[in-house]
Amino acid sequence: MTRHRKLRLAAVLTALIANAAVAADVSPLLVGEPQPAEVEEGWTFSVAPYFWIAGLSGDTAQFGLPTVHIDSSFSDIFGNLDFAFMAAGEARYDRFSVIGDVIYTKLSADAETSLGILVSDVDVTSESFSGLLGLGYAVLDGPDGHLDVVGGIKLWSVETTISLSGLLGRREASDSATWVDGVVGLRGKYSFTPEIYLTGWGLVGGGGADIDWDVALGIGYDFNDRVSAIAGYRALGVDYSDDGFLFDTVQQGPILGLAIKF
Repeated sequence: MTRHRKLRLAAVLTALIANAAVAADVSPLLVGEPQPAEVEEGWTFSVAPYFWIAGLSGDTAQFGLPTVHIDSSFSDIFGNLDFAFMAAGEARYDRFSVIGDVIYTKLSADAETSLGILVSDVDVTSESFSGLLGLGYAVLDGPDGHLDVVGGIKLWSVETTISLSGLLGRREASDSATWVDGVVGLRGKYSFTPEIYLTGWGLVGGGGADIDWDVALGIGYDFNDRVSAIAGYRALGVDYSDDGFLFDTVQQGPILGLAIKF
């Protein structure tokens, strides 16, 4: 082989090796340096308007009137519900969070007393507002979810109107009360897949009320990075009494909501 041909062959081999190296750089079979996962920095916010198809059961009383028992299941909600507004929100920074939840409902329901035939008809209208403001800290925090310890205060304002009809004629009276409770508990979220997650909370406390508790569990679905839908079940109970006014009730039923993150 002549010296000229040897030089040409060497040049061809060099070009082939260089091309192979370039091809190797873009080969999908190669594993490059691991890239850090995208981490959201700064504050994130979310709001979640929701509809709670809750029934109301328990006892209520006012000064001068007998205790009446309410038993309205969530299947009666469309017949008994006069008006409702519900929404939750969260502001989150790293492991810290600020949470809020407001519930306003006005229900009209039939009730009963222990007076028997003396009272043949009992009607109760209950108008209630509760607003929670709390702080949370994630004791567990990872790519699949978090578990927060939370504490906060809850403001209650309740007004009831009781109407009694029977052998003693008709009597009607209205009374109201406002109080504040402190609550503590846990809340969390766990993702089964990139789209499907489990969320829930459990809170208990007291102060103005003898006991105040709230538990919920739901399944969520992320349509995208900003919007998700949630369906689940919630139960909330409170036992308050003062100066003849009694509100010892449990509200429970399915919950449907839409969470918007920004």
